[in-house]
Amino acid sequence: MTKITVRAARADDMPAVARIYDTAVSSGTASFELEPPGADEMTRRWQAVTDGGFPYLVAERDGRVLGYAYVSSYRPRPAYRYSVENSIYVASDAHRAGVGRRLLEELIRVCTQKGFRQMIAVIGDSGQSPSIGLHRSLGFTFCGTVHSVGYKHGRWLDQVLMQRALGEGDTTKPA
Repeated sequence: MTKITVRAARADDMPAVARIYDTAVSSGTASFELEPPGADEMTRRWQAVTDGGFPYLVAERDGRVLGYAYVSSYRPRPAYRYSVENSIYVASDAHRAGVGRRLLEELIRVCTQKGFRQMIAVIGDSGQSPSIGLHRSLGFTFCGTVHSVGYKHGRWLDQVLMQRALGEGDTTKPA
């Protein structure tokens, strides 16, 4: 089997990204979005992320996009400029194949290299044990649960907050 490669996303990846996200929105609880955006909107979002200087990655095998991940600003105020929030989505037929791990490992590496100091995971639905376990296995610690903050698929959903220091974290002043 060909190995999974991770690279910077391109505009021509956005139809595949939109298909992956469509499933996550339509039938899952990782995203609290209710209507799946199309490829044009996903292209606009990708452009906004990359124009902001943040990484946006895809994982592929044999030319097929299996998942994507990116970070964006954790919050818009200037004091948060060294903290990022990650997002990771994997095609439903590629779950448990190491795709999410490869994407998150590379996000951590790239964000550390870019000088970010904290990565925050806002995990939709406290029942997302695979995502929680993945983040924990890569050094994220549990920060808390925001209970019943979203309503989707006929039920209330929690959000789980996890955090990981990048590079020197909060032990030194940023450059």
